[in-house]
Amino acid sequence: MQKHSFISSAVLIFLVGVLTACNSIQSVFRQGVRKFENGEYDLAIKDLRKAADANHEAARANFLLAESFRMSNRFELSAPYYKKAIDGGLTIPEVPYHYAFALKAAGEYAEAAKQLEKYLASSPTNKVFVEKANRELYTLRSIDVIQQRKTFYRIQNLEKLNTPGAEFSPFVKDEDLIFAASRKETQYKTNGMPMTGIYKVKLAENYEETKGDPEPFSKGLFLEGVNEANVTFTKDGKTVVFARGNTGKKKGAADVDLYLSRFVNGQWVEPRLIPVSDSASWDGSPAFSRDGRTLYFCSNRPGGVGGIDIYRANMDASGRFSRPVNMGKDINTPGDEMFPYVGPDSKLYFASDGHPGLGKLDVFVAIRSQGVITVENVGAPINTRFDDFGMVFADEDMRFGFFSSNRTGGKGDDDIYLFEDESVGLDSTQLAELEKLPLDDPRRKLIGKPEPPKIVNYFLEGLVLTNEAPELPIDSTIVRMYEVPSDTLVGEGISKKEGIFGTFTLEEGKDYSLLFERTGFITKREPFTMAGKAIPQIFRKKAVMDTTFKMTVRLDRLAINKTFVLDNIYYDLDKYNIRSDAAVELDKLVQILKDNPTVRIELSSHTDNRASDAYNIKLSQNRAQSAVDYVVLKGIDRERLVAKGYGETQLIIKDAKSEEEHQKNRRTEFTILSY
Repeated sequence: MQKHSFISSAVLIFLVGVLTACNSIQSVFRQGVRKFENGEYDLAIKDLRKAADANHEAARANFLLAESFRMSNRFELSAPYYKKAIDGGLTIPEVPYHYAFALKAAGEYAEAAKQLEKYLASSPTNKVFVEKANRELYTLRSIDVIQQRKTFYRIQNLEKLNTPGAEFSPFVKDEDLIFAASRKETQYKTNGMPMTGIYKVKLAENYEETKGDPEPFSKGLFLEGVNEANVTFTKDGKTVVFARGNTGKKKGAADVDLYLSRFVNGQWVEPRLIPVSDSASWDGSPAFSRDGRTLYFCSNRPGGVGGIDIYRANMDASGRFSRPVNMGKDINTPGDEMFPYVGPDSKLYFASDGHPGLGKLDVFVAIRSQGVITVENVGAPINTRFDDFGMVFADEDMRFGFFSSNRTGGKGDDDIYLFEDESVGLDSTQLAELEKLPLDDPRRKLIGKPEPPKIVNYFLEGLVLTNEAPELPIDSTIVRMYEVPSDTLVGEGISKKEGIFGTFTLEEGKDYSLLFERTGFITKREPFTMAGKAIPQIFRKKAVMDTTFKMTVRLDRLAINKTFVLDNIYYDLDKYNIRSDAAVELDKLVQILKDNPTVRIELSSHTDNRASDAYNIKLSQNRAQSAVDYVVLKGIDRERLVAKGYGETQLIIKDAKSEEEHQKNRRTEFTILSY
């Protein structure tokens, strides 16, 4: 009896210990999620690692770990966690997309391309991601073209200046190197590093080293507990603009703005927020033009081309700024463009992860020739598979300069490097030797005007098939191509006996909608976008070349009682209001009904099985009626629509357990009643 009691006590103690450990891991995981949602990524990583190691919600924990490293700009470190999340069964559509760029940062170009192909094959709906993924595939498949570009740069780490922390965004003013560094006492919770401030240090005459210890650029512009970086000056050196943010007053990336200060009576006065800043957006990386009349800066404000774009605004003599203007698609991409700088040659240098490059951020130069802007990668060794950015020149001859990089072999996070262009100052004989190089040798760009841009003509052709087994070609289908959003007819044709249609002319950057009409079939629209499909200049081998895209369209036969499932028309538990994601799908149904004006349909709604039959019948009827009302509101005659609720009588997953499975049962369908 005593022995039995002893064993029972031991088991109880063991169970209590197990439950305590489980509760502890759950608590740590919840803390990690909360810190992630607050943007405290470095703190989140510590908690999420514990949860992942304990196999607690491993797929989600690894995904959040990957996201934490990505959001704190540590892309290479995120790659193994994305892989663990995918291997653990995580099905978030954007994971392969982010995983691909993490793999690129790790130098695994072939595997990165596979992940992008996987992402694009999933029919993603994020237009910006799709365009960037398409562009990146061009780059990854031809990465050797960029790697083989020869330059005459020699680079050197400023070992005396750099530390295990971050030093970046150099700027040369008089005899000083002004830069940003993570050296403040307050820790930044996003990446676990000290907050950044603006510092200055004397440069040696040969630029190869610094003299003395760095000190704050200006005590009046130096605040503890915030991040400050990226200085730029007007031509007279008496006006400075810089970025300041992460004060805690606003949440997330919106808390970065541009400030201006003037040099009065020997000191920089209290800075003021300048009106080009958008209070709801991230604004940074300012750069004045050579004459100081134009301010370039970067922002993720709405209405741009991609994530972070370069903008420009004019400044008058009184310091008043004009309305900011986006630099357009020649410069900006679906990715990020940052750290602009106008060189002594009046060309715009900047960093980008959207133009064809070797790593996350590469340095590029924009060149205008005969009114056409081309963007060129400055090549290795300036660019690597790591972040390379913030290129500036130290002299008017453009022989020496500085840039930032987090490449291996440095002293810390971001380091500042000196570069020397050894082609500067070559005599006429040496330049003549360069001129003997073949026309396609990129070194020619060092000695003269850039080559004129190469032209690509784009075309579209396709195939029309029946959407049934066996698939058969459909002839005599009228195909019309419209430009979106103007709805201008730009192409028209009829499919041949083999179902082939085309060829239609396409333009770079345009979106299209193709309408397919054939007697006995449901008229159908299919989108086609040129977003991300334009071939970058660096990969164009001929002066003029043609590229034809293919598409396959499957048409459904018109048949009474034929039912179609409307994907993603889901409802929240116990509700029948039209969610924003459902509205997107219902708009597609509206278009189908407009394109097929003789069709009359039944809109049916279905519930899950978590309530009584009577309740679910009523709820599903309300949902169906709600969908009908929405479609009518969009201009469809109510006489063409019948609302029908089936409750839980037609479950797709009868033994549904998870919320995802229940939501699949809460669906909407339409059935053709007559035509």
